[in-house]
Amino acid sequence: MVRLYLDLVGRAIIGFADTARGLGAFALITLGTTLSKFGFAKAVIRPLILKQIYESGLKLLPMIAFLGVALGFVIIGQTVALLTSVGAQGFTGPVMVAVVVRELGPLTTALIVLARVGTTTVIELGMSRATGEIEALEALGIDPIHLLVVPRVIGQAVAIFALTIYLILIALISGYAFVMVQNVPLTPAAYAEQLAMALTWQDFMLVALKTLSFGAIIAVVTCYQGLAQPLRLEQVAQATSKAVVAGTIGCVLVDAIFITLFLFV
Repeated sequence: MVRLYLDLVGRAIIGFADTARGLGAFALITLGTTLSKFGFAKAVIRPLILKQIYESGLKLLPMIAFLGVALGFVIIGQTVALLTSVGAQGFTGPVMVAVVVRELGPLTTALIVLARVGTTTVIELGMSRATGEIEALEALGIDPIHLLVVPRVIGQAVAIFALTIYLILIALISGYAFVMVQNVPLTPAAYAEQLAMALTWQDFMLVALKTLSFGAIIAVVTCYQGLAQPLRLEQVAQATSKAVVAGTIGCVLVDAIFITLFLFV
């Protein structure tokens, strides 16, 4: 029994290490392609980037708006009401910045994009790989990384950054609306002043770096699962599931690294 358990653990560790190695190599190839072919074939690449911004950003605005309202009501409204009830109203700004701006906003947006757009990416690229379209591009001398991966990395990074700002603003506004419904003695000016005093330039930089990193991670992970290995049609669903797990783990790890650096550097 112990031997079987150790065997399973060993296989899981080897599988994780192999996936991490493959993702790292794929990320370096993508970075090298982005830098070496920057500005190349702009007439083709720019429309693809704009398409990714539309697919990963504009199309998700209604869902992000709904989540922003929900977070405002559930998190901000109740937190402000609770702090006011115990006489800790002065901590409203720091708590909102720490919980919503630094953590929930960026991570929630990234996971939504991963679930809605990342899965679609794996399916599209996996089907292209399974049906031989990728090999056809290579036979024509077209770099699949430059055509299919780079626009997704740039487009999804920009989209997640914009969606995060949108989500945070809606959450903060809807949260105060819930506070007003509860008749909490907090004026709009006082609420805005507390948020403004709690925000620092490091918070803006942290949100920007986090969201851009999340977008790049999601694009690289999903493209890796769809492109980096030969797939049969029946393997596309399994690759999609692996991409969601790997993307979630990657975003959470990067989030932990950023918040650690923010607190201790």
